[in-house]
Amino acid sequence: MTDAIQNTTLVYDIGDRRYINLTNACTLKCSFCPKNQGSMQVHDFQLDMKKQPKASEVIDALGDLTDISEVVFCGYGESTLRLGPLIEIAAYVKWQGIPVRVNTDGLANLVHGRNVLPEMAKVVDALSISLNAQNETVYNRHCLPSKKGAYQALLEFIRAAPLYIEKVEVSAIDGLEGVDIEACRRIVENAGAQFKRRVLDEVG
Repeated sequence: MTDAIQNTTLVYDIGDRRYINLTNACTLKCSFCPKNQGSMQVHDFQLDMKKQPKASEVIDALGDLTDISEVVFCGYGESTLRLGPLIEIAAYVKWQGIPVRVNTDGLANLVHGRNVLPEMAKVVDALSISLNAQNETVYNRHCLPSKKGAYQALLEFIRAAPLYIEKVEVSAIDGLEGVDIEACRRIVENAGAQFKRRVLDEVG
């Protein structure tokens, strides 16, 4: 393992869940994200990374999973940007008999130019998708997507996800200016997913 990786928090525990910090890169630049406010910290963990880890380095860092209830891909970046390593690591975790969840911005299909859900469904048990707004205008204001058509791609991903993955939870943040939480709830429930209300400035 390189020095750059040795000094990076690749995995961290909150309760009985083990979280994987796969990348700091993201398709969004959300105004409410602590990363974009100068903080890379979650609880007591610093998640900044100078080099993206190989799948084998993350697998080595996972350690003993005996008492772990779930492994979650979640750092201050979008894990699906590194789909190959994500699939490889998730396959290893599943082989260990541990459920896998991916926290995502829901833009993987847009980024990769294809439907990646069938690939993910083989090794991923649950998705937590960030909706964050009831329409494109509010979404663009807060999330600042780097790709055109991001909001529509997100909606399509939310509608498609329950067809492939059993547990799909979609969140929006109460407290963001202009966000209609009940409208977000309707979008999510109409897609056949479960809605989660999050609260502004509460992380982890």
